[in-house]
Parts: sequence; C-alpha cells; structure tokens
Amino acid sequence: MPKGQSQDPSEFLPLPTASLHILLALRDGEKHGYAIMSETEQVSGGSVKLGPGTLYGSIKRLVEDGLIQESAARPDPNLDDQRRRYYRLTGLGEQVRVAEVERLRALVEMASSRTGTRFVTRPQEG
Repeated sequence: MPKGQSQDPSEFLPLPTASLHILLALRDGEKHGYAIMSETEQVSGGSVKLGPGTLYGSIKRLVEDGLIQESAARPDPNLDDQRRRYYRLTGLGEQVRVAEVERLRALVEMASSRTGTRFVTRPQEG
C-alpha cells in the first residue's frame, strides 16, 4: 500500500527533518509557508533554516501523503496576502508527528544508556 493511502503512522517513519519541522510548526494551528519557515528557525535557535524549495517540496509530499491539508479558510484580505496558502495538520499527520517524536525520544534514551551520557531535554510546549 502506498504511503499516501496508509493509516498506520509507523509507515511514514522516519520522517525527513524538514517534514518533522513542518508538522511541529503546524501543531498549534494553521500557518502559511513563511510562518512555518520563521517558526522553524526560531524554535531551532537558528540551526534549522528551511529554504523555499525544501519547504514547498516537503509540503507537497505531506499533502500527497495526507499528513497536512490546505485550509479553505482565509483571513480577512485586508490583513493578509491572498496569494498565501495556509496549511493544517490532519488527524493522521498528528499521529505521525507524535510517533516520530516518540521514536526520536527512544533513540536518545538508547544512546544515553549506551554511552552513559545524560541528555537534558526541555519540557514539551503546549
């Protein structure tokens, strides 16, 4: 079964880095591309910068896979550029986001236990 038709979140793992950051940016609600790029750069402390090609290529694949969808709702035209497209997580996208975060958490715990290194994690927002 192709990924786009799967309802099993594990079929999408591991996620490419850009895709994970897009899903993380959308967890609090709809955003347009520039807002996704800005939030990703901000929350990563500048270590992750999504260029337009990476961002929109990833968005296209996430839409095709059913993890995000374009929103039909539009802000007031006086407050926003009508050319912007807004995206939001689907239920499957949220499940995949949670599964990938848990996969990464388990990986860090395994690495920590094998090396004796203690990794400090920040509390999850929201």
